[in-house]
Amino acid sequence: MKTNQMKKYILGVFVLFFTSGINAQEKNEMSLSLREAVFFAIKNNYDNRTALNDIEAAKKKKWETTAAGLPQINGSLNYQNNLKRQFPGVDFDQDGNIDFNAQHNITGTVTLSQLLFDGSYLVGLQSAKTYLKISEQAKEKTELATREAVINAYGNVLVAEESVRILERNKKVNDRLLKGARLGYQNGLAEQEDVERFEISEGNIISNIRNAKRMVEIAYEYLNVALGNPVDTKLTLTETLEDLVLVNSDLELLTQSFDLDNHIDYRIAENNRESNRLLLKLEKSKALPSVNAFINYSRLANAEDFTFFDSSQQWISTSVFGLGINVPIFSSLGRTAKTKQAEIALESSDIRLEETKQKLNLQIKQARSQYQLSIENYSTAKKNLALAERIEKKQTIKFDEGVTTSFELLETRNQLYTQQNNYLQAMLNIISSKANLDNALNVPVK
Repeated sequence: MKTNQMKKYILGVFVLFFTSGINAQEKNEMSLSLREAVFFAIKNNYDNRTALNDIEAAKKKKWETTAAGLPQINGSLNYQNNLKRQFPGVDFDQDGNIDFNAQHNITGTVTLSQLLFDGSYLVGLQSAKTYLKISEQAKEKTELATREAVINAYGNVLVAEESVRILERNKKVNDRLLKGARLGYQNGLAEQEDVERFEISEGNIISNIRNAKRMVEIAYEYLNVALGNPVDTKLTLTETLEDLVLVNSDLELLTQSFDLDNHIDYRIAENNRESNRLLLKLEKSKALPSVNAFINYSRLANAEDFTFFDSSQQWISTSVFGLGINVPIFSSLGRTAKTKQAEIALESSDIRLEETKQKLNLQIKQARSQYQLSIENYSTAKKNLALAERIEKKQTIKFDEGVTTSFELLETRNQLYTQQNNYLQAMLNIISSKANLDNALNVPVK
C-alpha cells in the first residue's frame, strides 16, 4: 500500500515538474508578425512603461496641486512635565481645578484651515493640467519612436538571416567549384593557382558565414530589447523580407497631406509655450494677496499627578476662528526680475515654435526624398542582382567547359556577392525609410 502511494507521489511530482517546464518554455518563446511586434512593444517596451509611469505620476501631481486649495485638517497633542518649577501651582478656581503651573499639562488641538484666495494656486491648477498633457504627449512620442525602433530591429533580423542563407548558397557553389578544380589539378587539367583561388574564396565565405550568424544572434537580442523582452527570449518572425518590402512600398506617401498643427512635435512645442505662458502668469500672481481661514478646537488639562485618564479629570475646551491675509509689499524688485525672466522665456518659446514648424517641413521633405530614393535603389538593385546572377551562371558554364579561367569566374562571383549585399541593403532601406517617413508625417500607431 505504501509502495503504491509512493509511486503516485513520485508520478505527481514528475508530472508537475514536466508541465511546469513546458509552461516556462512556452512563456520564453514568441511568434510575431511585425504588427504584433509593434503592439507588443507599445505595452512592454521599457521606455513605454516608463512613460506610463510618468503619466500616473503627473495625475498624482495634479491632485496634489488641487488638494492644496481644499480643506486641510491637522491635529496636535502636546504634553509638558514641569520638572523644575519656579513657584508652586496657582489656583484660578476656588475649587482648585485649574493650575497653569501644575506638574503635568496636556493640550490637544484640531485645526481646520481653508485657502480662500491665492493667485499662485489658481495658476498652479492650470500648470498641473499642462504638466499632465506634457506627459501624455511624451507617451505618444515614445510610441512613435518605439514603432520605428521595432520595425528597424525586425527588418535587421530578417536581413541577417537572409544574409546567412545567401552565403550558405554561395558556399555550396564554391564547394563544387573547388572540388572540380582539385580534381582537374590531379588530372593535369587545371593549375594549382585555380585551386588556391577557390580555397581563398572558400575561406572568405566561411568567415563571412560565421560573422553573419553572430549578427543574427545580436539582431535578435536588439529586437528583444526593443520589445521589452529579456534578451534570451526565443523569437519566431512570421514575415519575410519580401513581405515587408511589398507592404512598405507605398508611393502615395510621397503626396500624402500633412497636418502641421496635429504633429506631435509641434504640439509638444505648443505645450512648452503654454508652460512658459503660465510661468509668466505665476510670477505676476505673486504680487497679489493671499487669504486663508482657520478654525481650531482645543482641549487642555492640568494636574499635579498623571491622572489624565481618570474620569474625574477636569478638561477645558477652547475654540478659535480666524482669517489670515498676506500682502506682498516690496521685494527689492525681485519679483520684477522674475517676471522679466518669464517674459523672455515666453518670447524664446515663440521662436522655438516657429523653428519647429520650419524644421518639420524640412524633415518631411527629406524623409520623402529618402523614401523615394530607397524605392528607386531597390528597383535598381533587383535588376542588377538578376543581371549578376545571369552573368555568373554563364561564366560558370564557360569555366566548366574550359573556355574561361578561374580568375575571371571569381571576378564574376565577387561581383555577384556585391549585388547580393546591395539588394539586401536596398530592401532594408525601404523598410527603415518608410518607418522614418511615417514618423515624419505623424502617422498614428495602428
